[in-house]
Amino acid sequence: MDDASKCPVMHGSATNNKGLSTSNKDWWPNQLNINILHQHDKRSNPMSPNFDYRSEFKKLDFKALKKDLNDLMTDSKDWWPADYGHYGPFFIRLTWHAAGTYRTWDGRGGGGTGDQRFAPLNSWPDNGNLDKARRLLWPIKQKYGSKISWADLFILVGNVAIESMGGKTFGYSGGRPDIWTPPEDIYWGKENEWLKNERYTGERILETPLGAVQMGLIYVNPQGPDGKPDPLASAHDIRETFARMAMNDEETVALTAGGHTFGKAHGAASEDNVGPEPEGAPIEQMGFGWKNVHGVGKGGDAITSGIEGPWTANPTKWDNGYFKLLFKYDWELVKSPAGAFQWHPINPDKEDLAPDSADPSKLVTTIMTTADMAMKEDPAYNKVSRNFLENPDHFADTFARAWFKLLHRDMGPKTRYLGPEIPKEDLIWQDPVPKGNADFNLDAAKKELSECGLSIQEMIETAWASASTYRHTDMRGGANGSRIRLSPQKDWEVNKPAQLSKVLDVYNQLADKVNASIADIIVLGGNVAIEKACGVEVPFTPGRGDATQEMTDVDSFAVLEPLSDGFRNYEKQDFKVSPEEMLLDKSQLLGLTAPEMTVLIGGFRSLGITSERNGIFTNDINNLSNDFFVNLLDMSTEWKPSKNNKSFSGYDRKTEENSKYATRVDLIFGSNSQLRAISEVYACNDSKELFINDFILAWNKVMNADRFDLEK
Repeated sequence: MDDASKCPVMHGSATNNKGLSTSNKDWWPNQLNINILHQHDKRSNPMSPNFDYRSEFKKLDFKALKKDLNDLMTDSKDWWPADYGHYGPFFIRLTWHAAGTYRTWDGRGGGGTGDQRFAPLNSWPDNGNLDKARRLLWPIKQKYGSKISWADLFILVGNVAIESMGGKTFGYSGGRPDIWTPPEDIYWGKENEWLKNERYTGERILETPLGAVQMGLIYVNPQGPDGKPDPLASAHDIRETFARMAMNDEETVALTAGGHTFGKAHGAASEDNVGPEPEGAPIEQMGFGWKNVHGVGKGGDAITSGIEGPWTANPTKWDNGYFKLLFKYDWELVKSPAGAFQWHPINPDKEDLAPDSADPSKLVTTIMTTADMAMKEDPAYNKVSRNFLENPDHFADTFARAWFKLLHRDMGPKTRYLGPEIPKEDLIWQDPVPKGNADFNLDAAKKELSECGLSIQEMIETAWASASTYRHTDMRGGANGSRIRLSPQKDWEVNKPAQLSKVLDVYNQLADKVNASIADIIVLGGNVAIEKACGVEVPFTPGRGDATQEMTDVDSFAVLEPLSDGFRNYEKQDFKVSPEEMLLDKSQLLGLTAPEMTVLIGGFRSLGITSERNGIFTNDINNLSNDFFVNLLDMSTEWKPSKNNKSFSGYDRKTEENSKYATRVDLIFGSNSQLRAISEVYACNDSKELFINDFILAWNKVMNADRFDLEK
């Protein structure tokens, strides 16, 4: 026996168990992985079961916290000295890189969970040395404890940094709870090596839903696309990436220039001097990474991006120096001491030189990256930049607003905001919804709905189409606001526009009659239909409001269109990703667990909510039952695939009669071992009541997912 075979340690917990043990994923790499529906389980959370972060935040001495953060800005530490004696630029980068991963396609990323503490973000090349910024914040986090989350602290410190250097901010909201395990649901790209690029097709079309141009970058490569110093090509990447953060050209220029008004880039020597990132570093480094053996390894010897130098002559002061220098000089392409492409002004005046970050008695040249040069060379960006040059107050206001949007885009509507610095102004990107009437006659409304002439299926499908746009990643969508009446949602193919128009005509009249919002009537209609189908009362909380078209950013809402909805057995087109994987993605965005997803599918199929005949294994589609699970698991049926392996026909094993039809989404609940185990629970003879109760609970979860007005 070798030493490994004698070892009493459970090798499932070993760092590298290849050759000792293999996981299910090793054996079956194509197996559907439903772990994203289990992530962030309460058992991984060290806080008590009754802990409510929003309540704790309200107890926070916000003024004292901001003072401590402001004091920290100039409290330079020997173990990681502050450039220019001020940590402000460092913390702005921390905040920017926490919030800047947000992307509109699926609402994932952003600073709302504090996930920069975990892999992969804590070890992305673009986040080099931010491990030190987080450690600098630890004494303050330790002092205020559970009253401030890491997520909120990462965002707040950037605001304090800007204010400490004379910049203007637009406001701040707390209320971001921390997660405690690395998120498994975010697809960052298929590359298996840092800074590789395998995410473009055709004429540089970026893969959906990605926002960054390379693995391990927040936005774009500052040296230019794939390291090639082409400002116009860089402008293309910048425009696409920032658009996927919901930023227009003006906001993009303001954020770029505003961020680069402060601080410097670090490239004192070759990256060969830098050790592994935090997740790959030796245990004795205690969570630190990127150990630098060049010189003293810090301060003026720091190495991060490889680019070296400040952007302005006053790197710790808000001013208009970025645009003044950008347009005052012609710029030449050079290489940094680390070998990175950057741009230097030709023959700069002494007044436009900057102090050395570690020795203020020395002067150094300012720099621009290729991404900065795009602000001058691209015609549209040039126009915006010159406007900001000539109107510094407009630049300051635009930056403050864009910065606030960057930091709060994933927080959901304004009703969720907490703290003394909430802006009074309503912004369209916050998806505003007027307050609804919670006092209408509920019994009268239910009676009208039960007699309105619409089918059970029409009422349930309309409620689902309205509510299931919600995604917990950025808390957008949902039934509140009844935007299903408005462009673009009313015209989405998945919503059956002709049927939807018919239903809404009925609901509009009914809402006026009982003085309720259409949003409430849509949800209540679904509830009434379920009650008809099972005889069990479905709880309902009124108070939703109706948004107007003027309150709705059509382009922004377009990204919420379901391209696939397994709950309705809908696919807009064929995708490389399987329908069952897309079902998991949608379920995770809705915040559903595996049992909740399963019971909803079974209930919908029993009520005939599907495409064509697929998944209807019942003789009575007006009766909410567990028939889908009973018949799915019935051994008398043999399933055979079609040519595309996406649809299936079920044959009676004795008569060979073709009597059932299904999709991959339907059959996965009998095929996947974990989902089958759940399906078996609902298929048992004594589970009919459990099935109905669980269906109603899951239904209500989706219908009320966006009721932030009910939060504490």
